[in-house]
Amino acid sequence: MRAVVMRNRKLVVDEIPEPVPGPGQVLVETIACGICGSDKQALDHTDEFLQASRDSGVPTFLFDPCRDLVLGHELAARVIGAGPDTPYVAGQHVVALPWALDTAGGIHGIGYSNQFPGGFGERMVLQAMALEPIPEHVPPHVAALTEPLAVGFGNVARTGIGPDGTGIVIGCGPVGLGAVAALAERGVAPIVASDPSKLRREAALRLGAHRVVDPAAEDPVEVWQELAAPGQKLHVWVCASVPGLLNDLMYKVPRETAILQIGAVMTDDVIRPVVGIYKDISLQMCMVYPQEEYAKTLGRIADGTVDAASLITDQVGLDGVAGAIESLRNPEDHIQILVRPQL
Repeated sequence: MRAVVMRNRKLVVDEIPEPVPGPGQVLVETIACGICGSDKQALDHTDEFLQASRDSGVPTFLFDPCRDLVLGHELAARVIGAGPDTPYVAGQHVVALPWALDTAGGIHGIGYSNQFPGGFGERMVLQAMALEPIPEHVPPHVAALTEPLAVGFGNVARTGIGPDGTGIVIGCGPVGLGAVAALAERGVAPIVASDPSKLRREAALRLGAHRVVDPAAEDPVEVWQELAAPGQKLHVWVCASVPGLLNDLMYKVPRETAILQIGAVMTDDVIRPVVGIYKDISLQMCMVYPQEEYAKTLGRIADGTVDAASLITDQVGLDGVAGAIESLRNPEDHIQILVRPQL
């Protein structure tokens, strides 16, 4: 099959062996796959990416950089086959939580495993129990936004925040926009969203932000202070990967703020813990969110609660992936670019 292969730290389009599903797995044809910031990080910061997995004792994202790797985990696909004793519906459109099990029971991240190629290729193997069927009226490529939006929704849900809460979202890519939409769904006010991109700030307003901020011109914490009622507890979702930002926030936010770090900073960073101690700041690093939020987010796309289609700013075939990733390094013109292997 054709795929975009990460080979020698570069992306090339080549023919590679088709994956074979094992027990409990299905073979799918990729319809669409979003390009995630972590795909760029795995490409740009390969050594740091792998060392973080080793240092944390989480092997899910370990791969051999000397072997071919096919990235892509924000998936929408069509089922075309299955492994032994695995029921499936041929032609069914699905999204999936991006993980799979090897024959020894080890868990792999789809798109971060030499054994389980991701969505930047024509076909993939997915774990059957991780699938969610796409409702018939939903364009399958639009459903590919389920995964990044679910990260935003899920990391809002984990806080239990309600209408008496208030929030700042820093970074308005698909994950941050999911967080904005989740806060609006819960009646949170005020919601301040910060991003250098005018396009992304406009999307945040459509999804329910009360104020948007260009951080080069305004400080989101200062803007929040203008809008918030006395005594409101602040939550901040950091959906950007900016070294130094976490420490800067600790100085600026009020007492008893909760900061949730979603954006993965790949390099060492420095914070001054005593500032957070004096201010009773809560820091939470976010990886796993409530699993039910994945299916719920697909439901939000299906019922129109979230206009996921409006976040798609480009679609490219396999030959366009390297250029698309390069364009996302300056995301002024893009929110989400989809890879469509059949284009």
